[in-house]
Amino acid sequence: MSTLARWCYQHRLVVVLLWLGLLGGLVVASQSAGSAYSNSFSLPNTESTRALNLLKSSFPAQAGDTDTVVWHVDSGSVRDSATKERMTGTLDKIAKLPEVSGVTSPYSPQGAAQISKDGRTAYAQVNFAKVQQDLDKANIQRVIDTAEAARTDGLKVELGGQAIKSTEQTPPATSELVGVVAAAVVLFVAFGSLFAMLLPILTAVAGVGTAILTTGLLSHAVTIGEIAPTLSALIGLGVGIDYALFIVTRHRKGLQAGHDVEESLARAVNTSGRAVLFAGGTVCIALLGMLVLQTKFLNGIAIASAVTVALTVFASLTLLPALLSLLGNRVLGRRARRRLVAGEPLPENVVSGPWVRWAAVVQQRPRVLSAIALVVMVVLTIPVLSLRLGSSDSGNDPASNTTRKAYDLLADGFGPGFNGPLQLVAQAPTAADKTALTELSAQLKDVHGVASVVAAPIRPGSTVGIVQVFPTTSPQAKQTSDLIHHLRDNVVPAAEKGTTLKVYVGGSTAIFTDFASVLSGKLPLFITVIVVLGGLLLLLAFRSLLIPLTAAVMNLLAAGASFGVLVAVFQWGWGSDSLGLGKAGPVEAFLPVMMLSILFGLSMDYQVFLVSRMHEEWVHTKDNARAVRVGQVETARVITAAAAIMVCVFIAFVFGGQRVIAEFGIGLASAVALDAFILRTILVPAAMHLFGNANWWLPAWLDRRLPHLSVDPPDEPVEEASADSPTLAPEPSSSS
Repeated sequence: MSTLARWCYQHRLVVVLLWLGLLGGLVVASQSAGSAYSNSFSLPNTESTRALNLLKSSFPAQAGDTDTVVWHVDSGSVRDSATKERMTGTLDKIAKLPEVSGVTSPYSPQGAAQISKDGRTAYAQVNFAKVQQDLDKANIQRVIDTAEAARTDGLKVELGGQAIKSTEQTPPATSELVGVVAAAVVLFVAFGSLFAMLLPILTAVAGVGTAILTTGLLSHAVTIGEIAPTLSALIGLGVGIDYALFIVTRHRKGLQAGHDVEESLARAVNTSGRAVLFAGGTVCIALLGMLVLQTKFLNGIAIASAVTVALTVFASLTLLPALLSLLGNRVLGRRARRRLVAGEPLPENVVSGPWVRWAAVVQQRPRVLSAIALVVMVVLTIPVLSLRLGSSDSGNDPASNTTRKAYDLLADGFGPGFNGPLQLVAQAPTAADKTALTELSAQLKDVHGVASVVAAPIRPGSTVGIVQVFPTTSPQAKQTSDLIHHLRDNVVPAAEKGTTLKVYVGGSTAIFTDFASVLSGKLPLFITVIVVLGGLLLLLAFRSLLIPLTAAVMNLLAAGASFGVLVAVFQWGWGSDSLGLGKAGPVEAFLPVMMLSILFGLSMDYQVFLVSRMHEEWVHTKDNARAVRVGQVETARVITAAAAIMVCVFIAFVFGGQRVIAEFGIGLASAVALDAFILRTILVPAAMHLFGNANWWLPAWLDRRLPHLSVDPPDEPVEEASADSPTLAPEPSSSS
């Protein structure tokens, strides 16, 4: 690693120009090729997917997205001639627009049930020729513009559905900016130098920018969801700034000790740089662990996120040393530079500040502090017991969105279930089957939880029928999921008995229910994979059995507590309205696996930086108490500063207007805060004090068989150290 650092120092201008060339080339390629993001939630071997495939093969025009145009009159009735004439003309125009396969008007015999009982609200179904992710947004916008043109003072017209909603979701660009500004403030306070503040940010932005452009190109070859660039920015900015922070901190320490720029860089990259490489590798492994779920949507996001982390690590190990070489001693504050000019370098083994006193407290009272920290984490984990996975709906959109207004109008006029109808797709090859399907349609009206049923007649020559079932509850409600299972397990099998009729319960609500079920079933395997892989890496790095086990427990505690916070805020609704995130609802089905992979990676970062310094001291002294204390003191400041930066970046994404991104923001911010300020500063060092020398035990036979992996080697060759080295003494502060 030191060789890489020296090469970047000697060719600093070349390295910077190569990075600029890489970014420029990717920009040109992206503008030429564009992107092909696709939000495909279809899952093989699920009933909702079978229903969708049957629709595609039998009724291509009805296999696309079905959205709604909703209108409401303040007085009178939607059947009044003026309103009827105006809306009929509007619907006729929409039916002729590109990618619209048909419109079912409430003024037609087929749509007679699409007018509310009070006669003041009506809706039309707009069938698109393709599913939402395959539609041209310009064509969706034409539908919106045409419908909204019908509005008058007494006539409200709104639109709802997945296709309509996709036009209102924009990447929260301001969130990234707010997060970067907040991170800059934390860095300036930590370093007291404008240049030292800017370098981690520039490095992270270069890595993230390169990754997002690369991801856009990869989307042509791999199914990657539209959410991937935003998630990549969220993850990349957090880890990228942190990785650069660790290296800059070590480099500044070397400069303050009197080393020249090249030597200080070589030492920083050879120590903290190794830890960054190892930590980034663990994050990538955790993210790629999602591949075991065999879901196209998550596979694409896993690849995009791993690419982002890998490129931020690459930027930290190449671009950052080159930039530090260009700055020289200006990366230090003015006071530190004056001290060097005066020939008063600061010894590297001097450690100071309140962390010295806190480490002593942890060493003196490990049992009490461990108990307190465990109680806090367990209490925060309790809400996880009521975790319910699903999908939020338009009821969680901002109140100003047309999808939210359409949702509310339908819920008020027809009941909340009209916002997520179930679609029963049936194969009825014989006359007896068609009769059985008709009887099923009649029976469905009496099923508990069903508000109404609309059965489309089977066309002559066709053997496929469609029945729409409107639940009495909203798409995100637990009762709607229960209804889906009841229909599949009891109602439909009873109707199929004795016939060749085959009925599949599908529709967007059923797709998300199946998505949640599949991911929940694979969650134990996923957790096992990332825990085992992370544990093996720590075992190789620290030659210990206890440290990987401790890390696994701590990572699970951090994940459990952060999910507890998510459940309280989003599922129980504690503060979600005040944050502009809408009413309470289920946690997104894909959130657990994605957050677990990210959290395990981030938690492993802090574990590596903390324990690697302890391990270095243990190799010198073979004194566990001293190794734990010194490791905590020397890493606590940078870990808490890094955590503060991550929290700022993640929290900034809460206000981007997208509920899913806000869930990630709050979940990751709470996990990082708890991990850094409770686990790594209290519970981990306290536990290691209690375990004593057992922390570093590994059976000799296993040690001989395992390959050696160096994470953070000491700056100097390992020699016998005195009992009082390094010195735990006050460190002069620096300022700009």
